[in-house]
Amino acid sequence: MKSALLTLFVSASACVLGTLPAVAAEDGAKVTPLMQMDLPNYPGKEGLMISVVYEGGGSSPIHKHDANAFVYVLEGSIVMQVKGEKEVTLSPGETFYESPSDIHLVSRNASTTEPAKFIVVLLKTKDAPVVMPVE
Repeated sequence: MKSALLTLFVSASACVLGTLPAVAAEDGAKVTPLMQMDLPNYPGKEGLMISVVYEGGGSSPIHKHDANAFVYVLEGSIVMQVKGEKEVTLSPGETFYESPSDIHLVSRNASTTEPAKFIVVLLKTKDAPVVMPVE
């Protein structure tokens, strides 16, 4: 299981950095990079925009981002929870925020049959990992 998680995180990081077109993970998540941009007013920082699609029942393992992460749901519903907060279910048009210190405990499709799609904008240190596993 740990090697599968490591593969997911390495693949997702490479994908977002533009070296892969998209990554389908064993857990039913597909990550597609949309944009990467240096932030000249914030030296050493960059913005990343990714699309995430969870197949029915898809999810992500416990993780964190050393970034400010802004989520916008496009299709379906997703369940999100960061450590210390209540689990929330988000529908199209709803948003979610993760701070650099948050541990993302739950990130999954609310449906076991229908896909869910959302956009994530990350404001982070340039060249830092996109996602970090948490055990």
